[in-house]
Amino acid sequence: MLFYGGQQTRLYLKNGYDLKLTFDAGQFYETIRYAGRGESENNYLNKLVRLQGKIIDFESLMALSPADFDSSIKSINTQLSSLLSDSKGIEEVFAESQKKDIEKSINGLILIYNSKQQLLVLNGKESPKFKGYENFSGGSVSLDDLKGRYVYIDLWATWCAPCRAEIPFLKEVESLYHDKNIVFVSISTDRQKDYEKWRKMVTEGKLSGIQLWAREDKTFTDAYMVAGIPRFILIDPKGYVISPDAPRPSEKKLIDLLDSLHI
Repeated sequence: MLFYGGQQTRLYLKNGYDLKLTFDAGQFYETIRYAGRGESENNYLNKLVRLQGKIIDFESLMALSPADFDSSIKSINTQLSSLLSDSKGIEEVFAESQKKDIEKSINGLILIYNSKQQLLVLNGKESPKFKGYENFSGGSVSLDDLKGRYVYIDLWATWCAPCRAEIPFLKEVESLYHDKNIVFVSISTDRQKDYEKWRKMVTEGKLSGIQLWAREDKTFTDAYMVAGIPRFILIDPKGYVISPDAPRPSEKKLIDLLDSLHI
């Protein structure tokens, strides 16, 4: 990777390369040019980054119908493959590696999309339950204890950097709805060895809402097909799923969703 300020791009280097790089700092990606030995591979990588940014809108792609998704993914695959095949002077070993990268990227998008489609089955259905999770404030809590209120669940862990990054935003959302008919529940998926670490983070971070310890019970997370965290879930007062993969606190979409429910 080549870093310039907050911007970055991929590099391909090997013994014997002699590259000259030029770019306009104000238009980093648009103006990067390589000259010399290795220019073909590196100019290709820069074109690839720009093409991916142009044709892959992750959120829009995941919102498509299955038929439209299939059409879009085929188009993306065709465009990425064409860029590679049309690039002249690229070494064979590099080209083969890039073919595998394209295949891996396409398969990754398909896997994520299929997982999200499976989650849609839960929409409007009674939520899977968790039972007897340890409450940081004392006692235990089950999902059924929270009926009568909307429930916004944050599945997280102390080791998860993206999870921790959402905490300040979650606190802001909680403060906006502190007098509304909604409860915010954070469920730690940490392992037993990190139990004290969890309690320390809740205390020192002054984490609000209901803080629960899942005690390594995966029944709830497995039912929601959780493959990565953080994951957010929204459940209605009757215990039915509104969104099995709800917007994150850092996304404006969450406020729009909560406001639309007239909580």
